[in-house]
Amino acid sequence: MNVSLFIARRYLFSKKSHNAINVISMISVCGIAIATMAMVCVLSVFNGFGGIVEGMFNAFDPDLKISVKEGKVFDWHTPEFEKALRVGGLQMVSESLEENALFVFDDNQSPVLMKGVSEEFRLMTDMDKLVIDGSFRLREDVVDYATLGSGVAVTLGARPGFINAIEVYAPKRDERVNLANPAAAFNRGYLQIGGVFTLNSPDYDDQMVIVPITLARELFHYTNEVTSLDIKLAPNASVKRVKREIQETLGDAYLVEDRYEQQKESYRMLQIEKWVTFLILAFILLIAVFNVVGSLSMLIVEKKEDIRSLQHMGASNDLVSRIFLYEGWLITFIGIVAGIVLGLVLCLLQQHYGLLRLSDVPGAYIIDAYPVIVQFSDILVVFVSVSLISMLTVLYPVNNLRKKLNVNSKMV
Repeated sequence: MNVSLFIARRYLFSKKSHNAINVISMISVCGIAIATMAMVCVLSVFNGFGGIVEGMFNAFDPDLKISVKEGKVFDWHTPEFEKALRVGGLQMVSESLEENALFVFDDNQSPVLMKGVSEEFRLMTDMDKLVIDGSFRLREDVVDYATLGSGVAVTLGARPGFINAIEVYAPKRDERVNLANPAAAFNRGYLQIGGVFTLNSPDYDDQMVIVPITLARELFHYTNEVTSLDIKLAPNASVKRVKREIQETLGDAYLVEDRYEQQKESYRMLQIEKWVTFLILAFILLIAVFNVVGSLSMLIVEKKEDIRSLQHMGASNDLVSRIFLYEGWLITFIGIVAGIVLGLVLCLLQQHYGLLRLSDVPGAYIIDAYPVIVQFSDILVVFVSVSLISMLTVLYPVNNLRKKLNVNSKMV
């Protein structure tokens, strides 16, 4: 039987002669529990927001995207691409051509990033999930349609159902601007408004317009060139394997990106915000843990007679020190477990009942309540981090006690 642990457990749950020690011990447990609970809840909420962002980008971004490392466009009708696109696991390939243009509607105008896509884009993405007005259309009979980002639609004052067409001004790539007649430096086209989409990202909502790739090539004088090839994989295909094989076939001149890499800045920002918040809570936890130092220091003072009795009975200085070390660790362990349990309960209640809401007006945001996704890895990080901070802090009063005991032993 571990004598040090047994005595530490008795000290923790027994009534002290000074009630303040009981109060401080309880405050220590509550402080650690609240800080731990906050860490679990905050990390889970960030996971929830990350899941929403990922879901929205997954509805728009392909499984894999092939682009050229140097330059802007490339012709994919080559033997290398023919071989690369025979890799097992590919289900569909869509062409994409992106160029800057000027959109004019009535008296409003806006520079946009015009994304020309082929018909396969409709099957690769879940645009119906992103369209908030109208419907996603590319071409019907001889009419070309544009799907506007929500910010572009607001700037132009345009929406589906309007009779007037949008005028598109595309700069001629290989011609100089004639200052006497600047309009001659642009190709002009027309688009009807098919729908309005939103990704809740300024890079898309305020800039992007989706159009048929045939119109984009016509306006910018391209033939078979694309800025990227978008690939949809079969349901059971391995993204890593397919990406690796395509990259090996095409070589270093091309870039093959999965969904995470296509939106790495957005995901990186979420992760930075998540772990910076975690560090702030860790500092708050450090303050709460100092209550344990105070509790142990007062307990050591109160148990002076018990320490002498144990020494007279043959207990070594290390055994006595371990009693109070285990005492501090028990306080922190109870606080950690209680905090994790409370955090998981709160996350479960938020998932099912949406206790904390983003707005009192239903539909004001994409979601009505704070999203929560609990990940085991986050729980493990919280447990390890809080344990290390707490255990290292407890060492301070215990080391002081050990030094005093050693000094007294030498004097005797």
